[in-house]
Amino acid sequence: MSTTGTHSNDEIAAVTLGTAGPRVGVQGLGCMGMSFAYGPTDETEARATLERALALGVTLYDTADMYGLGENEKFIAPFVRAHREQVVLATKFGIVLDPDNPAYRGIRNDREYVRASAEASLRRLGVDTIDLYCMHRRDLNVPIEATVGAMAELVQEGKVRHLGLSEVTGDELRAAHAVHPIAAVQSEWSVFSRDVEETVVPAAAGLGVAFVPYSPLGRGFLTGSFVNAGSELGADDFRRTLPRFNGDNAAANAALLDPVRSIAEARGVTLGQVALAWVQQRAGLHGLPVVPIPGTRSRSRVEENTAATRLVLTEQELALLEPVAGKVAGDRYPDMSFASAGRE
Repeated sequence: MSTTGTHSNDEIAAVTLGTAGPRVGVQGLGCMGMSFAYGPTDETEARATLERALALGVTLYDTADMYGLGENEKFIAPFVRAHREQVVLATKFGIVLDPDNPAYRGIRNDREYVRASAEASLRRLGVDTIDLYCMHRRDLNVPIEATVGAMAELVQEGKVRHLGLSEVTGDELRAAHAVHPIAAVQSEWSVFSRDVEETVVPAAAGLGVAFVPYSPLGRGFLTGSFVNAGSELGADDFRRTLPRFNGDNAAANAALLDPVRSIAEARGVTLGQVALAWVQQRAGLHGLPVVPIPGTRSRSRVEENTAATRLVLTEQELALLEPVAGKVAGDRYPDMSFASAGRE
């Protein structure tokens, strides 16, 4: 759907999130970096990027209450309200931050917190309904059935349209889906990160649940834009805390980009486009809708990213990329209990 009402050859295809979820562009947009986590941003360019993405057929916009302690929701709110009928808004709850202790990360999934978080997000966004409300992380002290039950109440009250989960295992997804239909699961999935293929991707495919890969570009590493986060990125860039992108791990992982680079050079495309095409093609391989949400703050990058939806890698090219993930040095997070892979 274009903002002008006319069709553009640059527009991406659309797909349905889950069996009864919303219709969205086959690639979404991660909004976190527009105001959080990746250092200074150009607000004017970021807002122009939101508009350009919509013109290209991107309709799923992803944020969370913890991105800048609600500031990211406030940032995208004017755009969402201006295009409410076209935008499918996804936001998340569950990660608890402490403004006085930037290093603190807690998790809450109890009913009281779910309801309070939804109300706060609705206020910041200035909308009546959240299209896709996601549990950001799993609180092991609360049965997932109880959390999804609380989320389902929000659906019944008209405050939320569809439910999503992030970083859950296959068993957790099945337990949640038995309480209320889950439209989408969001977890890291890329040429570098394939642990989700163990249990949650097969479970999602079997249940008719869509997959929304975050960090499909390996937080920028797969684009070749940096090698060592510790020496190349700013002090306020959170990638400096991630094991894969620092020290000996970073040097080892940079060498793994060689097959990505060789494919890109042969096809006349960018490394990022190869990485995104790989993720997009997981849909056919695993038999489920796949809508990656690469994050960007520039119009040129969103044009590059969406063009990757039309790039189809050959069997030979896919075979070159197949062994990469198994060779990656370092975990996705310093503490993998924060992710589903830590519970498999």
